[in-house]
Amino acid sequence: MRRTADRIRYAVSFEIIGLLLVVPLGAIAFHHPVDEIGVVAIVGATAATAWNYVYNLIFDRAMQHRLGHTAKTPALRVLHAVLFEAGLLALLLPFIAWWLGIGLVEALVMDLGFAAFYLVYAFVFGWIYDLVFPIPAARQA
Repeated sequence: MRRTADRIRYAVSFEIIGLLLVVPLGAIAFHHPVDEIGVVAIVGATAATAWNYVYNLIFDRAMQHRLGHTAKTPALRVLHAVLFEAGLLALLLPFIAWWLGIGLVEALVMDLGFAAFYLVYAFVFGWIYDLVFPIPAARQA
């Protein structure tokens, strides 16, 4: 299992590298200046972090109340992930449209693009991170 310092290194490096990648790629893909996409990315990362905490608290309390436990089956994990992304989308969509002066449909396409990027990025980053910084038990094996 990873230590607290390792988890912090993971989270901070994930966000910094993600921003360094998503800002220029987003500017190119969506034809907006880097500074505008940079604000969207920073607000998005901050909102995702805050929403992650609040959402997991709500979800776990709801599970505890309805099921009497917080153990997630694969189906509950899918529901958990889908509801998390839907909530984040609802939070960010109006901001993106307002900040960039675009319509909600264009903001939705942009938000879905960012979500797709981070889905792939999280997979690749986690894999590379585990290779560079193996879990202690894996180091001993």
